[in-house]
Amino acid sequence: MQTSYNVDEKGFYGEFGGAFIPEMLYPNVEELRQQYLKISAEDSFQKEFHFLLQEYVGRPTPLYYAERLSKQFNTKIYLKREDLCHTGAHKINNTIGQILLAKRLGKTRIIAETGAGQHGVATATVCALMGLECIVYMGEVDIERQAPNVARMKMLGAEVRPATSGSKTLKDATNEAIRDWISNPIDTFYIIGSVVGPHPYPDMVARFQSVISQEIKHQLLEKENRENPDYVIACVGGGSNAAGAFYHFLDDENVKLIAVEAAGKGIDTGESAATSVLGKIGIIHGSKTLLMQTQDGQITEPYSISAGLDYPGVGPMHANLYQTQRAEFIAITDEDAMQAGIDLAKTEGIIPAIETAHAFAVFHYKKFKPNDVVVVNLSGRGDKDLNTYINYFKL
Repeated sequence: MQTSYNVDEKGFYGEFGGAFIPEMLYPNVEELRQQYLKISAEDSFQKEFHFLLQEYVGRPTPLYYAERLSKQFNTKIYLKREDLCHTGAHKINNTIGQILLAKRLGKTRIIAETGAGQHGVATATVCALMGLECIVYMGEVDIERQAPNVARMKMLGAEVRPATSGSKTLKDATNEAIRDWISNPIDTFYIIGSVVGPHPYPDMVARFQSVISQEIKHQLLEKENRENPDYVIACVGGGSNAAGAFYHFLDDENVKLIAVEAAGKGIDTGESAATSVLGKIGIIHGSKTLLMQTQDGQITEPYSISAGLDYPGVGPMHANLYQTQRAEFIAITDEDAMQAGIDLAKTEGIIPAIETAHAFAVFHYKKFKPNDVVVVNLSGRGDKDLNTYINYFKL
């Protein structure tokens, strides 16, 4: 019987995970694997990490009781306000952790990949803070649809390099970043933005993001006189915000976990990013996981209106949560997500990122009891998506 949904010493979550990497990357990944737990456990590291989370990021983020939303769906809905973090999303929690690691490993050049641009902005932000060179790879398509975030990265001193192959989105940006890392193994640290990639990245990112569920426990104790909610809901692309929101509840089966994927134009339309439904076991970006692919193993292009959810795979932790049925996976279409986004704006005065809006659409498909405590991880704010909202609703 499985007692832990966390990574094992070989870097696997059940049958998913590992490090399937070209030989040239082995020294980089191995150095990180040997050092990340040791360094991040040091008192000086923890002190600096928590100081920056508090003073720079603005943590703890509020756990907000959404009164009107709760009334509408006849249940108790709390919003974990990651949208209030500096830079507007949860991504900064992880980039601060990784930049502190990079510095302690003596790296001077930082590379990253980004889809919606939130991770790119978060990486550019910490590089500016620490005075390190920053190169962000971003798909050409995403550069166009996330123009405000591209401008932010440039203002922060980062160089944004377009990925022009494939679907010109997140997968292709990741490929370019990995190529760069192979070419510059000595001085370069690759800050991955999600719980994807070769071990130890999925575990490392989840640990840095676990501050989210840690705070939820403290805050619920204060508000509901109990540490654990009945449900935690989060959107999943690669899955970093969900990993952070689920982390401290993984081994407590009384807490139901709901992972919300992007169904795009519909699961059967060929324009979707619902990996759990459409994926088969495969290897992407150095990790064995569930992956959308053709009969002969070619990666199929994912699609979602949200630039942060159109990844063809899912992190190995989430692949395992799906396979073991520890988490329920729900796929939400563009249409339902967009509607949920504008509904949240009108009901609670909060404009969510389109990624996050997918999580709110769940309330139309799943009934909760009046006394259920449901925590939704509000992973990002919607400023970056205003153009998409404007065009979609003809605002």
